Amino acid sequence: MRKYFDKTFIKKYFKSLQFRFFILFIAVGIMPIILIKYGILVRFEEQSIKQRGEMVQNQCAIIADQLGDMSYINEDLSEVTEMKLEMLANFYNGRIVIVNSEFQIVKDTYGLDENKTIISEGVLRCFAGESILQYEKKSNFIEMTIPVRDSISKDMIGVMIVSTPTDDIDSNKEELSRQVFVLQFAMGIGIFAIAFYMSRLLVRPFGKVTRSLEEITGTVLEEDISILDYTETQLLSDAYNRMLSRMKVLDDSRQEFVANVSHELKTPITSMKVLADSLLMQDDVPIELYQEFMKDIAEEIDREDKIINDLLSLVKMDKKAADVNVRETNINELLELIVKRLKPIAAKSDVELVFESFKPVNAEVDETKLTLALSNLVENAIKYNKEDGWVHLSLNVDHKYFYVKVEDSGLGISEEDQEHVFERFYRVDKSHSREIGGTGLGLAITRSAVLMHRGAIRVYSKEGEGTTFTVRIPLNYMP
Repeated sequence: MRKYFDKTFIKKYFKSLQFRFFILFIAVGIMPIILIKYGILVRFEEQSIKQRGEMVQNQCAIIADQLGDMSYINEDLSEVTEMKLEMLANFYNGRIVIVNSEFQIVKDTYGLDENKTIISEGVLRCFAGESILQYEKKSNFIEMTIPVRDSISKDMIGVMIVSTPTDDIDSNKEELSRQVFVLQFAMGIGIFAIAFYMSRLLVRPFGKVTRSLEEITGTVLEEDISILDYTETQLLSDAYNRMLSRMKVLDDSRQEFVANVSHELKTPITSMKVLADSLLMQDDVPIELYQEFMKDIAEEIDREDKIINDLLSLVKMDKKAADVNVRETNINELLELIVKRLKPIAAKSDVELVFESFKPVNAEVDETKLTLALSNLVENAIKYNKEDGWVHLSLNVDHKYFYVKVEDSGLGISEEDQEHVFERFYRVDKSHSREIGGTGLGLAITRSAVLMHRGAIRVYSKEGEGTTFTVRIPLNYMP
């Protein structure tokens, strides 16, 4: 268990924002240290080589002037001059070679190449009047060529070639590198500690958000959170509070819906029980009364069945769009079938039902769900109408949408009720709805079906003057 915990903790830490901040701080801190070390060592090497070269050049230039004054370049060198050359070579642990104008070596402090001829790029460039200082990094030595001029005519009479190793410079560089490494190590530990502390400090407000969210348990949705440390945590808090507000609304709606469903389902059952108990409590019940009560029980059963069917339809409407069976449908024919089916109901209520189509319309819709939605609108217009009233159903279309309008001459809806007519179990006139068998779910089902098609539905009404519902649905279904 401990091993599993350790692995889980490490995996979570590596994926955490704190770890990413830690790595970022380490990278930002270590890079300057690496660059500082590189800069210090390179600068030290360059300065050391430059100083060594200038020092050797200055001392060799003095000897070169002496060689020009005494005209020893083409004669045997004096013991004093040779001694100076030997001392200088020994002091820098190097080698000095004197070349005359005929490219012949007249002096070699190593005693290896005297009386030999040397022709090299450095010698030729020096005879052209150019002093050269070269650093051979791979071989670890400095090579210089210094012109020797006649003191009177100033003509080139020879070249002094000086080579000196840089082992001591490399040793000093290595020692400096070790010292810089110690400094780097100390700074690295400091950066590590600072990075760990700063990474924890930066993610601390997110921990506050997490703890605040964990404190909200169960169905308690009352306390907002406010973490103002960063703009991001403030935005996160605001977004959460907005979500919490919506959850409160949804929770209230859910509780109200459950209460309404319980009430609506319980009412017919209560009525049936009262009727059945009345029959059971009486002996020798007259057949007429028995038939009347059984008729009332059958009506309550039908009402219960209608409520259940409407609830099932509403649940289906609330499902995801993946359950929508969309296909190309002739909307004109769909509305004509609705009118044909509801004509007898309209005739029974002495309501004139008229359908008017301006253009042929074909659209991508779920025929079953749209038929149920539009049937509810037309059926409500018939049920909640006046005697000898009328219902006008019309269809129109443009380049993007088709429009269905259902107008009636019915009772109308007040402005206050218009805001709630699409809510579940909401009834404008409860007594009249109960008389005609309304469940308060019809318009909720219609609205869900329209929204499922990415459409819109609006209601316009005035009490006593009728109601108009308009439905707008895209011709092409948009998932």
